[in-house]
Amino acid sequence: MKQLAFGMALILTTAAMAADTPAERLSESADVLGESMRTPDKGIPQDLISKAQCVIIVPGLKKGAFIVGGQYGRGFAECRQGDGTGWGAPAAVRVEGGSVGFQIGGSSSDVIMLVMNKSGMQKLLGDKFTLGADASVAAGPVGRTAKADTNVRLDAEILAWSRAKGLFAGISLNGATMRPDNDVNEELYGKKMTNKEILGSTMAPPAAAQPLVSALNKYSSMSSK
Repeated sequence: MKQLAFGMALILTTAAMAADTPAERLSESADVLGESMRTPDKGIPQDLISKAQCVIIVPGLKKGAFIVGGQYGRGFAECRQGDGTGWGAPAAVRVEGGSVGFQIGGSSSDVIMLVMNKSGMQKLLGDKFTLGADASVAAGPVGRTAKADTNVRLDAEILAWSRAKGLFAGISLNGATMRPDNDVNEELYGKKMTNKEILGSTMAPPAAAQPLVSALNKYSSMSSK
């Protein structure tokens, strides 16, 4: 059983790591955000993205299961700059988690998380943390009319959504862990940089991140009107 679990985890991790380059993942992240925001009746309420301190996008979070279930994904976090208007440079993150259960199958879904307050943002500036334990996380509401439903989630540091096979819905990520992806940061910026150094700075985003930054500026501006 242990050998099977290790084998499945290794296959899942290797497939996710080999999926694409940082530049391609940034492009995919911009696409995921744009597609979710262009259908406001079925996507993230725009008033929430205007209030978010940071946004985390993990395109193609991989899930696999054969007796042992697990998930692994790589993406990026972006936070507002000091003046609270524009969005800064992206920092790479890894999401990992697993559970034991009798399930067979596999899937890939896009995940978007909104960090709603300074407390949640501080978690991103540190090392590994566990969603639902170190940082409170709740399934995000969907659509224009979901505003009233957010009242029960006001104390959550992070709201989360996923999209799979065209369906967009709020999800719970309790038990998943998030950590800086230092190798990707070094590849993207040409030197070793921590997520704290990136997200807490006023440095210009790399060229590959411009589509994502532009999308964030566009949709947070739209929602504030």
